[in-house]
Amino acid sequence: MTEDDAFIQVLRPVTHDLGGFKVHRTLPNKERTTVGPFIFFDQMGPAHLPPGEGLDVRPHPHINLATVTYLFAGAIDHRDSLGTAQTIAPGAVNLMTAGHGIVHSERSPAGARPGGPELSGIQTWLALPSDKEEMDPAFEHVAKEALPVIEGGGATARVVMGRLWGETAPVTCHSETIYADIALAPGGNIAIDPEADERALYVADGDANLDGQALEPTTLYVLKPGYAATLRSERGARVMLCGGAPMDGPRHVFWNFVSSRRDRINQAKEDWKAQRFPTVPGDDKERIPLPEVPKTVSYP
Repeated sequence: MTEDDAFIQVLRPVTHDLGGFKVHRTLPNKERTTVGPFIFFDQMGPAHLPPGEGLDVRPHPHINLATVTYLFAGAIDHRDSLGTAQTIAPGAVNLMTAGHGIVHSERSPAGARPGGPELSGIQTWLALPSDKEEMDPAFEHVAKEALPVIEGGGATARVVMGRLWGETAPVTCHSETIYADIALAPGGNIAIDPEADERALYVADGDANLDGQALEPTTLYVLKPGYAATLRSERGARVMLCGGAPMDGPRHVFWNFVSSRRDRINQAKEDWKAQRFPTVPGDDKERIPLPEVPKTVSYP
C-alpha cells in the first residue's frame, strides 16, 4: 500500500516552541482547514516543566467554536467566564462551547508547580454548525471512567467523542463527530473502519502503520472516504483518530476566533480590544492582548 491508496492528504505540523515545551499544530493547515468539525489540532509536549514554573495561559476569548482538551499526562486548571473552575486529569474530557462568546484561562495547578508539572496532551477546536455558532456558551467535564473503552488485539481504544466500534461517548457533539485515543501494545492492531465521511489519524507517540504504510509522528493523515484498514504497531504507539461530517460551508480563523462570517470575527476583535467580553471569576487580573499577526489564521 502507498500513501495514494489510503490518504487524501498528509498534513505535516508547524511546531512552536513556547518556552519549556513545544506545540505541534497540524490544523488549520495551508492545504486544509478542517477534518469533519476539527479546525484546530495541537499536540502539547510531552514536557516536564522546571520546578516552580507551570503552564499559564492567561484569559483569552473564543467565539463560534468548541474546545476539547484531552491530556495524556499532567493536569490543567480551567476557569471561564461562566464561573467554571475545573481541573482536568489524563483521560478525562473538557468540552467548552464558546457560542456567541466566552473567555477562559488554563494554568498548571498550584500543587503541581513545586516539583515541576508534566504537560502532555491534545487540544482541539471544533467549528460549530452555522445554526449553532451563536448558541449560549457552555462547559462540560466528563471523567475518564465515563468514557467507553474497547480492548482486543493488543489495542485499548477510548472513545472520546461520538460513536466508534459500537460504543458511544457521553460527550456532547454539536455535529457528527468521532474522536478516539488508541493505545497499541507492541504487535497490537485495531480496525479503522469507515465510520465517518472525514477521518484522520495522528501518531502522538511511538511507531504505527496503516496496512503496512508507516505513519510519521506529529503528522495528520486524512483518510480517503470509505477506506477500511488496520492500524498496527511493532513497538507500541499512541494514535488519535478524529473526524466527522463535513462542515456546512467554509470557516474563517483569526487567532482564537472561528466563524463562517468574516464580519463576525472582525466584531469579536473589536469587542476584545474594547473589553466588551465577560471576565473570568478568580482570574480577572490578566488578559492576552489581541495580536496584530496571530499564529493561527485563515487559509484560502
